[in-house]
Amino acid sequence: MGAGAMLGLVLLVVVLALATAFGLYRRATDGRMRTVAAPVAAPIPVADDAPEVDVTTPTAAEHGGERLTAQVLGADLGAQATLVQFSTAFCQPCRATRRILDEVTTMVPGTSHIEIDAEAHLDLVRQLDIRRTPTVLVLDARGVIAKRAVGLPRKADVIAALGEIIPA
Repeated sequence: MGAGAMLGLVLLVVVLALATAFGLYRRATDGRMRTVAAPVAAPIPVADDAPEVDVTTPTAAEHGGERLTAQVLGADLGAQATLVQFSTAFCQPCRATRRILDEVTTMVPGTSHIEIDAEAHLDLVRQLDIRRTPTVLVLDARGVIAKRAVGLPRKADVIAALGEIIPA
C-alpha cells in the first residue's frame, strides 16, 4: 500500500470518527429541556416595527429569563404555563413537536401551546437567538422563559419542565 493510499485511509477513519462523535452529541442533546440563563444586558437591535421582548421587568430579572407578552406572541398566554414552538414549513420534527405539545396541553390544565412561524417572525427569532427549528420555550404564568429545548422534545421532558414551574 502506497503512502497516498495510507494517508487517504487515515483521513477516512478520522472523518468517520468525527462524524460519529457529532451524531452521538446531537442525539444526546436534541430535545433536552435546559434552564434559561439570565438575559443579556444589552438588547439586540431590531427593526422599528418589530415586537419588543421585555427584559427589564423585575419578574424577568428574578427568574433569569426573558419575559414574553401575549402581544409579542400574538396569542393569549396559558393561566399556568405556555409552550411556545418556533417552526418552519418544511420541518418534519416540527410536526411531531406540535403533536407532542398539543397532547401535553390537553393533559396539563392551565397550559397553552403557541406555534410561531420562524420565517415570518425573523426579528423575534433573532432577539431570542433561535438557531434551529423546532425550538420550544416553556414560559411560566407571567411569560418568563424558564426552559428551552432545541430539537424534538420528549413528552416526559416537557411534562417534567412544566412540573418545575407550575406551583403545586
